[in-house]
Amino acid sequence: MTEEFDVIVVGYGPTGLVLAAALGARGHKVAVVERWPELYKHPRLAHIDDETARIIQAVADVDHALRDSAPVQHYSFVNAAGELLTRVGNGTVTGVSGYPADISIFQPDIEEAIHDRVVATASVTTLTGWEAVSLDQDASGVTLGIRPASQPATEIRQLRAAYLVGSDGVKSFVREALGITRTDLGFAERWLNIDLLILRPLPERFDSTIQYCDPARGHMHLPVGTRRLRVELALLQGEDPASFTKPEFAWNWLRERHGLGPDDVAITRQVVYGFEARSADTWRIGRVLLAGDACHTMPPYLGQGACSGMRDGIALDWRLDLVLRGLARPDLLDSYEVERKPHVTIITRMAIGLGQIANEHDPERARLRDEAMRAHPPAKPDLPFITSGLLDPEPSPLRGKISHQGTVSLNERRGRFDDVVGRGFVLLCRTGETLKLLDEQTKSVFTAIGGLVQSLDALIDVDGTYAAFFAEHGIECMLYRPDFVVFGTRPDGEGVRSLVGNLLSAICASGDATTKVDP
Repeated sequence: MTEEFDVIVVGYGPTGLVLAAALGARGHKVAVVERWPELYKHPRLAHIDDETARIIQAVADVDHALRDSAPVQHYSFVNAAGELLTRVGNGTVTGVSGYPADISIFQPDIEEAIHDRVVATASVTTLTGWEAVSLDQDASGVTLGIRPASQPATEIRQLRAAYLVGSDGVKSFVREALGITRTDLGFAERWLNIDLLILRPLPERFDSTIQYCDPARGHMHLPVGTRRLRVELALLQGEDPASFTKPEFAWNWLRERHGLGPDDVAITRQVVYGFEARSADTWRIGRVLLAGDACHTMPPYLGQGACSGMRDGIALDWRLDLVLRGLARPDLLDSYEVERKPHVTIITRMAIGLGQIANEHDPERARLRDEAMRAHPPAKPDLPFITSGLLDPEPSPLRGKISHQGTVSLNERRGRFDDVVGRGFVLLCRTGETLKLLDEQTKSVFTAIGGLVQSLDALIDVDGTYAAFFAEHGIECMLYRPDFVVFGTRPDGEGVRSLVGNLLSAICASGDATTKVDP
């Protein structure tokens, strides 16, 4: 018997968790297929940014998820002699999403918090310990064959859905089943990760990330939340990974390089990772889409790999929701790759560049690098914003950027804006008079697609975030999407009609959205 769903999500890492939780919260019937029987107990990523924290806020109890987190104090680059070349960040910057701009986290806490939300959602079925073995699609849906990963001789179970998303990692079954090739962006390194539990207070230098730009062997250490530490070092060409995974190697390195021993830390994991930079040549074939590491991988130097995957998840959520509800054409899904691929490719190339700077093996080029960094200390690079896809056709200063989130109070409830006002397509105007310029039919259709309207004069802007933001940019109204990307803004109230109308025309089922879509 074939089991029917709206969406099948293959892979239950950060990307799959976000997508399953978001779609489930909308009431869609979702099946999650994951070959491992339980969530992984060790961290892979150790950093998220403020935008990613806001994504977690949308799909979990964010305060519980970040209970063992801390702002990243700074990122220091030192040379082989231990000389400080440059220091980026100071740990006090709050990002536009209302969280520290860079956060040191313990990944299992985040995954557990999202998983708790998923399993509490009746419309989501989690099939952990099951692996995908066959994939077929036709004009009306996708059929996935699965079997228990520990019992390969078991009869294949059939799942059927309108759409399937492969978020199943670097070795993606879904990508391979579709025959999708990848482009190598020209990066390949192997690094040893030594994860440590801190047993007693350590010297202050371990509270921040330090990259040792030693041409003999690049290495670094970084905090993992508040109670853990990661030490990493590069494997050189021709070195045998097996010799690096022996406990005695780790203890020798920790003692000789960092003065740490068994009284200071306990080793919780010691593993060699291969870092690469590749991009799938297409992210969608028919009713099957790729997300996360299944369609893009990058080196870890910016800490943006999993952040990018979670952005994929939240970007797919609202698109799939609108298509499944018949409020948008299926080709809305094409805008996912149009937007996300250029964005993540730029971040990948930034990470490659940073890795090449930090891990220069030629002594003379390393000397020249040191001189350049002393003379012109680099600033923290700004991440790109969305420049194509589902955006307002009328240019505006914030289009494609992430909208602000501050603290507000409304109806005797105080908290983060998304929690107090809500999530969706949010139309935020300076005054209620501007909202009155929308006709009832337009407001009705906007509500049908998950739109919310709010004026600043009807709430308390507790920390002045919105008043300052609107004044700085000279805007009267702003419309942003469920993934927090600004669709567009207008400098005056009269523009609110075209702003909302442009959104509805872009996403709704056919013709003039304000008159032809039944709310």
